[in-house]
Amino acid sequence: MLQPKRVKYRRPHGIKYEGLSKAGNEVSFGMFGLQAITGNWVTNRQIEAARIVLARYTKRNGQIWIRIYPHLAKTKKPAEVRMGSGKGNPESWVAVVKTNRVMFEIGGVPEADAREALRLASYKLPLRSRVISREGKGE
Repeated sequence: MLQPKRVKYRRPHGIKYEGLSKAGNEVSFGMFGLQAITGNWVTNRQIEAARIVLARYTKRNGQIWIRIYPHLAKTKKPAEVRMGSGKGNPESWVAVVKTNRVMFEIGGVPEADAREALRLASYKLPLRSRVISREGKGE
């Protein structure tokens, strides 16, 4: 799973995913990309699940770029603990994905295979997304 080697703050405040992505909103490396239509937190497990779908569907042909990284620690209090007494311990890592952010890119495979692989990967993510191409044509 993806997670940072070290972070500045162990238990950060929640970072909002509302609004538009100010960078990373166009296909830069591959020929096709999966762009977020809504914002949400994407966990390291969801990123890994989408990566596995992309690799399996394309039979490891071409190249896959993951454009998001889980930097934000999400904390959770243990079960059956009373209110108060501070913030819980970090349990998982999430990537903050805002609207129009390109999350995955793929290149080196035929267009039909790339679009289908990205469509299948979108089912693993907790947000709405669309397949875009380098020329800027949407699906």
